[in-house]
Amino acid sequence: MDGAAATSRAPKPVVLYPSPGMGHLVSMIELGKVFAARGLAVTVVVVDPPYGNIGETGPFLAGVSAANPAITFHRLPKVRVPPVASKHPETLTFEVARLSNPSLRNLLAGASPAVLVVDFFCNAALEVADELGVPAYMFCTSGAEILAFFLYLPVLHAQATVNLGDMGEELVHAPGIPSFPATHAVLPLMERNDPAYAEFLKAATDLCRVQGFLVNTFRSLEPRAVETMAAGSCTPPGVPTPPVYCIGPLIKSEEVGENRGEECLAWLDTQPNGSVVFLCFGSIGQFSAEQIKEVAAGLEASGQRFLWVVRSPPSDDPAKNFDKPPEPDLDALLPKGFLERTKDRGLVVKSWAPQRDVLVHAAVGGFVTHCGWNSVLESIMAGVPMLAWPLYAEQRMNRVFLEKEMGLAVAVEGYDGEGPVKAEEVAAKVRWLMESDGGRALLERTLAAMRQAKEALRDGGESEATLARLVESWREAASG
Repeated sequence: MDGAAATSRAPKPVVLYPSPGMGHLVSMIELGKVFAARGLAVTVVVVDPPYGNIGETGPFLAGVSAANPAITFHRLPKVRVPPVASKHPETLTFEVARLSNPSLRNLLAGASPAVLVVDFFCNAALEVADELGVPAYMFCTSGAEILAFFLYLPVLHAQATVNLGDMGEELVHAPGIPSFPATHAVLPLMERNDPAYAEFLKAATDLCRVQGFLVNTFRSLEPRAVETMAAGSCTPPGVPTPPVYCIGPLIKSEEVGENRGEECLAWLDTQPNGSVVFLCFGSIGQFSAEQIKEVAAGLEASGQRFLWVVRSPPSDDPAKNFDKPPEPDLDALLPKGFLERTKDRGLVVKSWAPQRDVLVHAAVGGFVTHCGWNSVLESIMAGVPMLAWPLYAEQRMNRVFLEKEMGLAVAVEGYDGEGPVKAEEVAAKVRWLMESDGGRALLERTLAAMRQAKEALRDGGESEATLARLVESWREAASG
């Protein structure tokens, strides 16, 4: 073949298919950047969320496109989702993927991709991949222990007939992970007759249909889960486990699409090293007005320096909670005089802060987090110890794994109670983190994990080498 003919045939792209939601989109884009940097053509499929206009992606994607011309985005047509008989929004997410299959089929048939990479909620796309003969992999945005649990879910389902929601604090046992209270399972699994449960069970069963798992973790962070999966101990008898590729931690390489970070970074520049507690609870984490007041009183009583991202409380109208919340009214939400009394040692910012940039700032010495996996990895990469305050999705399970298995967080007590976490607990835990021998030991463990993470990502490190081998095999397929 002559040179002109060889260059005229473009390599087959790798198509990445994240489910709607900023957390999934962000980590899938980081994966795309890694692939693009290694010479693969990358197309990211974008699906509009089925609920409200939460997490408007336009400005974010425009920023990513400008900075990464090797990544193309393909937005699938918005689908109309009929009402579903479940209160869990994840049911809608699964339904959107299913209804988007005809559009996805058109895209893949035209693009002839070398590989399709889906996330957990896009398991419906495996039907299209099988039909077109496209090798499909799954990108796990939530770590190896969560993957081990979902691989085991069909076994748990077959073993038990009781609802997890009826088990109270009884422990759930699964191979390779710490046992956790049934109350800490993801909410859609609580009732077996809920349509959301059936969707999760189907997605868990579909896990073994892929060619392999790309997991946003590093082996030394979750070695027991990785080894247990590799031994085939998590899947039902006779069902082989696809290979597990630990390729992380992949975190945001830069903040894009937002320009409001200057105030808090400038404020941090004026604070002593390692002195500030950062409180931030994810892109959709919301506290009640009562809980916000308790946090404020706790921070004031702690005497510690703090940077706190406050979002508006949830609306009384549940439908509105999927819209972008209004800017919080700090005067109404915070105790009278709080901002004035704490102005010399604290900063409250509305709705958003450049979390990645804040965590790597030398002034930050602790992080109160909702335990979303992207946030956990950002904290580890920055060497910042965590207080765990989980809110939704798989975060309660992450909290157990972080505390019991990895030793990288301590929980704020009372987050799973009926009422708010009390100011006294907030003050005590924040002081413990910043002033106690236990807090210092947690810092040392976090710094050790940071060193291991950076070692895994260096040239020839475990995650980097795993990724290099995988990309090489895909590059051969792409040029074939």
